Amino acid sequence: MKKLGLIFVILMLVFLYAPIIVLVVYSFNDSPTRAVWGGFSIRWYIELFHDKSILDALYVTVSIALIATVASTIVGTLAAIGMHSMKPGMQSLYVNVTNLPMLTPDIVTGISLMVLFIFAKFPRGYWTMLLAHITFDAPYVIFSVLPRLRRMNKHLYEAALDLGSTPGRAMRQVILPEIMPGVVTGALLAFTMSLDDFVISYFTSVRSANLSMLIYSMTRRKVPPTINALSAIMFTVVLALLLIINRRDARQAA
Repeated sequence: MKKLGLIFVILMLVFLYAPIIVLVVYSFNDSPTRAVWGGFSIRWYIELFHDKSILDALYVTVSIALIATVASTIVGTLAAIGMHSMKPGMQSLYVNVTNLPMLTPDIVTGISLMVLFIFAKFPRGYWTMLLAHITFDAPYVIFSVLPRLRRMNKHLYEAALDLGSTPGRAMRQVILPEIMPGVVTGALLAFTMSLDDFVISYFTSVRSANLSMLIYSMTRRKVPPTINALSAIMFTVVLALLLIINRRDARQAA
């Protein structure tokens, strides 16, 4: 049974990652035709950074990911601290409510936000996409910070106040250092989710396009080889961020 389980895991990994490996390999193919190997070359990576539409989409993607990460980290951290201070019944209610955006399918969230923006007569573009990203990033920060708060000695904050510290100073010098690993992990998760998002961005923006939306629009026509290079870069960045997150989680568990 162990051998069958191992074979199943190997086949599953091959099925999942073989297409990505092929994509990365062919991003270095000198030939514009995917069926023909024309030799090793980085020409598509060079052309990638001379394409204005791709550079514009890259700016939208990175800027929204950075702003959404900062905003959702601040909102999520404060929300986690507020939820942790609630009574158990109320805390459980708020935890379940916060879980909903993470459990709801992206297409439902995207359509709901689209309807909201249309109802509020917000023109769908850069700012609506940013608000949407902050909305679905915040729960990841909350659930990264809450476990750190639960493991923290609850008397530390009270001791700081008894020793003459102000609430704001106690928050900065006592609570934040204790929960900082969770805050950083939540921020990395938020950045990864924002960088990789397509469905919610597609429904909440018409005037601005991120990289995922640009790739989708290109796949409906003849896909240029630069998309292989772009996809390889996005995969590498997301993989690096996930490895950093997993390593931090392993250190925290130890």
